[in-house]
Amino acid sequence: MKYLLDTQIVIWAMVGSPRLSDRARGILENVENEFFVSAASVWETAIKHAIKPDEIPVTSEQMVRFCRASGIVELPICFSHSQRISSLPMHHNDPFDRMLVAQAEEDGLRLLSHDGKLPLYGEFVEHV
Repeated sequence: MKYLLDTQIVIWAMVGSPRLSDRARGILENVENEFFVSAASVWETAIKHAIKPDEIPVTSEQMVRFCRASGIVELPICFSHSQRISSLPMHHNDPFDRMLVAQAEEDGLRLLSHDGKLPLYGEFVEHV
């Protein structure tokens, strides 16, 4: 299966957080799965780490290094992703999360997230 990883899932995996569920760990450890991280997640991490480093304990540079070392594929933001946002219902106000939803829908990926609002967007969101 092809998964787009939510920003928080990547951070929790990086720091070995106990908040990462056993189910999420199982998905991440399954070598048959392919994983993607959006440029939006790196952007979000850069902004939020600068504002609240205690809440976001990794830098965007660390995230990029982790993703590359782990074989996680970079997912750029394209015009089609940006246009898809306009058709999304307003279940969520966070622009980074809305971009992840749009990218997952547009590219046929399963969005792996801990955010309780994202499953409102449909079956392609896997809440863990």
